[in-house]
Amino acid sequence: MTSTSENNETDTSLDELLNQHFGGKVVRKDLTKLVKEGANVPVYVLEYLLGNYCASNDPDIIKDGLNTVKKVLADNYVRPDEAEKVKSTIRERGSLKIIDKVTVTLNEKRDVYEALLSNLGTKGVEIPTGTVKKYEKLLAGGIWSIITMQYFFEEGQKGSPFIIEELKPIQMPNMDMDELFEGRQYFIEDQWIDVLLRSCGYEPTHFEPRVKMHLLCRMVPLVENNFNVCELGPRNTGKSHIYKEISPNSILVSGGQTTVANLFYNLARRQVGLVGLWDVVAFDEVAGISFKDNDGVQIMKDYMASGSFARGRDSINAYASMVFVGNINQPVDTLVKTSHLLAPFPEAMIDSAFFDRFHGYIPGWEIPKMRPEFFTDQYGLIVDYFAEWVREMRKRNFGDAINKYFRLGRDLNQRDTIAVKHTVSGLLKLLYPNEKFDKEAVRRCLEYALESRRRVKEQLKKIGGMEFYDVHFSYIDLETSEEKFISVLEQGGGTLIPDGPLNPGVIHTVATGGGGSHLGLYRLETQVTAGNSSLKMSGLGSNSKAKEAIRVGFDYFKANAGSVSASVKVGDHDYHLHIVELHNTGPTAAMTLTAFIALCSAVMGKPLQSQMVVLGSMSLGGNIIPVENLAESLQVAHDAGAKRVLLPMASVSDIPTIPGELFAKFQTGFYSDPRDAAFKALGVE
Repeated sequence: MTSTSENNETDTSLDELLNQHFGGKVVRKDLTKLVKEGANVPVYVLEYLLGNYCASNDPDIIKDGLNTVKKVLADNYVRPDEAEKVKSTIRERGSLKIIDKVTVTLNEKRDVYEALLSNLGTKGVEIPTGTVKKYEKLLAGGIWSIITMQYFFEEGQKGSPFIIEELKPIQMPNMDMDELFEGRQYFIEDQWIDVLLRSCGYEPTHFEPRVKMHLLCRMVPLVENNFNVCELGPRNTGKSHIYKEISPNSILVSGGQTTVANLFYNLARRQVGLVGLWDVVAFDEVAGISFKDNDGVQIMKDYMASGSFARGRDSINAYASMVFVGNINQPVDTLVKTSHLLAPFPEAMIDSAFFDRFHGYIPGWEIPKMRPEFFTDQYGLIVDYFAEWVREMRKRNFGDAINKYFRLGRDLNQRDTIAVKHTVSGLLKLLYPNEKFDKEAVRRCLEYALESRRRVKEQLKKIGGMEFYDVHFSYIDLETSEEKFISVLEQGGGTLIPDGPLNPGVIHTVATGGGGSHLGLYRLETQVTAGNSSLKMSGLGSNSKAKEAIRVGFDYFKANAGSVSASVKVGDHDYHLHIVELHNTGPTAAMTLTAFIALCSAVMGKPLQSQMVVLGSMSLGGNIIPVENLAESLQVAHDAGAKRVLLPMASVSDIPTIPGELFAKFQTGFYSDPRDAAFKALGVE
């Protein structure tokens, strides 16, 4: 995924442009790294200080500024291991300025607001009510701040002797949007993408254009209200970096238990939770998310769909975007074939209605694992300036840009359309904040947005079945009336049912797994050796129903194999049937007919027709059982790579339920009884 092109040479002309048009708003990112190594504070805290003292390209000013920042951090930043020493200094001096993270709670018994200082480790520090009202985020997650601390002790006092006299959040005081719009016009699109990536600490010359788009999509939740996105991929690809380090307006919730009160609304305190106070709520390690409340996921679904939720008598609106990041522990091509790409989510969240609220899915497996050279040493916007700019952009909406040049295809429903418009709006806000975009810029953003939403829809098709069949996303150019279809890369390539003929005795079927779970693809593999008509089964564990179904098929085979081929001598062989669950859906009891056909194929030494799936089952007496969920079974077969399908005549009445496009993808055959099925599966007329 890393670029091998000649442009790996760092582009210093971009530094000159940035210093020329954003003077005082840029900083050399290697300075952040130099200071970061000695202080465990978010990047936006460091760059706030660097921006005050080092926002220049004059080496002398940078050198002096860097020394000043180091001195400020040495004198004022509270290291947890030196907390007691700092407390003592405050006591002796009576007052001291420190840099720490402040979280506030209301002490109802004393009717005062009390602060917890993370690194200093002091609780119950009184803080003025006016300060808390001014900066409400102190009550939810806390803010890094420059604090003037005082010490006042008197006999018998109930609270802490430490008092917060003054608190100044580490963030930009104001934002001149016109200045940014003016500066943007001096950069072409590719240069501006590089500016955005460098502002977040990445070195863009090491990334392919497609990877750059994925990194930009990580920023969309910061500029777009109520944008829901997930990113799953390997470890060490920097999935949570932007939400934790870059913006003081986003909060990263580490995987684990959370509550409706914390996230949405505390009924007891009548206080809005994280979604009302932060621009982005990002969940790290999605596999570990759980709600203490039973209705947690339901409220989250409601919020993600409408931007509001009901608690008690109130309906509350909020604008926070929801981001879900996590790890995929299996190769993606294996997951695509055997399961779905949302499998790492906890069981309680694996629900098609929940995932349908996602506006996009960033393919984390396409982003390379972060290495030292992927982090820039060049100039970028001070992250604090960047964070305030993207926050201001949340007040605008560029979603209607699509309508000027394009129309969305017929497979996109209302939810798909909203998702695509959200993503396009977010990308255009990042790339063209001044709205000076052309048709091709909108096209690039639209194609990415369609692919990102289709990736969600492809997984929904596997989880929810035919309801989500319409995944062939497209757009129509209003000028030329040309329609272009958008695919997702990982859906191409190898399939579960290979091309060409298989070995004799190998057959594929689609059936409902154990316990009435999802439909899945099954492969039966048969081995025939000399013996005396014994049957061995494997791959079914201890599932007695599945074993019984195969034994019924074997008994029918012993009684009727002669009618399929007169030369077959069933009693001269031993048989071993192995069942492979290709979608991990559990053993199925609907394998009597397929076991019969597999045994006929194996004993005759004749393979089935290539890329064939046989549907349906039978009883011991040879009565055919029609296919359950015919349309969905065909969809599973198609996704697995089947080109031929054999159906029982008893299922003909269900054919109208199959979308015409899907039915047309198969060479379809019909059988009336088990013997007829065996002949047609083996291609014998």
